[in-house]
Amino acid sequence: MVDFHKRILFSYEAHFWLNGYVNKQNCRIWSEANPQVYVETPLHPEKLTVWCALWAGGIIGPYFFKNDEGHNVTVNGDRYRAMITNFFIPELNNHNVQELWFQQDGAACHTARATIDLLKDTFGDRLISRFGPVNWPPRSCDLTPLDYFLWGYVKSLVYADKPQTLDHLEDNIRRVIADIRPQMLEKSSKIGRPDWTTSEPAVAVICQKSYLKCNATRLSFE
Repeated sequence: MVDFHKRILFSYEAHFWLNGYVNKQNCRIWSEANPQVYVETPLHPEKLTVWCALWAGGIIGPYFFKNDEGHNVTVNGDRYRAMITNFFIPELNNHNVQELWFQQDGAACHTARATIDLLKDTFGDRLISRFGPVNWPPRSCDLTPLDYFLWGYVKSLVYADKPQTLDHLEDNIRRVIADIRPQMLEKSSKIGRPDWTTSEPAVAVICQKSYLKCNATRLSFE
């Protein structure tokens, strides 16, 4: 199928801490000397939990998870399904796009039976997810353009003016995402195309064959 990669709607959440904290769990710095550097961080820093869906034609979101009182909260199954019903599906219909495939990772709130059934009502067999019609490989969030492009790009810009409140940070996130050019989205979605290298079958190629088991694990820019 020509340009199949342009029809995959990737989705993912990210945390934005008000103090600009970035999770460095997987970062390693090699040095001949131990610098003995200590960085103090608040025990419970304020943060926003943000969801977006991205495909070559645009971005749906951002969506900020909040409770009925307007306070920022993290994601659980009920909140995720409420977002799908009250925000995602109406926004998807407003974009007037047909035959998109929807991808999500294997987080528990994503893969609960009630969530999968809700998504299948809209996407049918075009659902790429753990426990979905097309399986998404576990621990593979790094295969999505949100993880290797969108969230890093947004975080590189939203702290430039040192926001002091969550409302200010939220405004910055909305502005940066709204300013992303279509050409950037199309380039970021080119999984499995000739200008990429991969040592395993790419997820777009696997999904194009519908029900073959997806085993894409390593992907890199060239």
